[in-house]
Amino acid sequence: MLWFARQFERVKARGGAARLRINQRPLSITFPRRISVMPTVNTSGAEIYYEVHGEGPAVVFAHGRGGNAASWWQQVPRFARQYRVVVFDHRAFGRSRCAPGAFDRARFSDDLLAILDAEGIERSAIVCQSMGGWTGLRTALRHPERVSCLVLSNTPAGIDTPQVAHALQRTRQQFAEQGVGRAAVAVDFPARAPERAYLYAQIGSLNVNLPEDLYNSGDTTAPGALASLKPPTLFITSENDRLFSPRLIESLAGLVPGARFVELPEAGHSPYFETPEVFNDLVAEFLDQHAA
Repeated sequence: MLWFARQFERVKARGGAARLRINQRPLSITFPRRISVMPTVNTSGAEIYYEVHGEGPAVVFAHGRGGNAASWWQQVPRFARQYRVVVFDHRAFGRSRCAPGAFDRARFSDDLLAILDAEGIERSAIVCQSMGGWTGLRTALRHPERVSCLVLSNTPAGIDTPQVAHALQRTRQQFAEQGVGRAAVAVDFPARAPERAYLYAQIGSLNVNLPEDLYNSGDTTAPGALASLKPPTLFITSENDRLFSPRLIESLAGLVPGARFVELPEAGHSPYFETPEVFNDLVAEFLDQHAA
């Protein structure tokens, strides 16, 4: 194994292809001439990690409570063929760092804008999962000129209604009792797709620097403010979401003039991860209409 590692280090150092034999079978691996360093941006007491893939109109993917930029592994390859895809770790998640006392979901939107400014992106679509909805909706309401369209997947997005407050309280209890990795997918997902269920939990386990209180922010949106939401908006839910029911998400979609509402089959709270083909096709159709 030491010899094997040294051979590949030599190849990586000069860039190029290696062709070795393992058990008499050839193995070919090509390394890029230059391995890009993933950038970070400093904003409001935090260092935000992000990645950019592909070329074209910009599309940002904002992850949820159980994830980070790596959660979008089933979306980045698909959408980077047509779009300039941005994924990032929210402050204190994944590879992003946050100063003590600086964690506040109200700053998520500013973090996203800092990324867009650093990359010279004037306007972007935003695709949000769960917690990421706080980021996307706040940005779309405060800076509509920066948002071409908005996808809110399985998220109440901080909209302040009694029904949402009750669902959030119940969700925190489910997270505490079951763990995020179990609660955020359909009950039968681990049996149907054990490898991906395992991967979901492992991606979430990379969030090792989270503050004790993730819910210390009062960044809510009054229902009346949604009447002025300008970017075209798609609400997505799924039939087996145990955290935010399809009927709750449908009621929130009804507060946004012209919003589209779609309920996906089979998946739990995370259709982007559980049923990625169906999720990707729906989002791609919406982006084709509005993201250019």
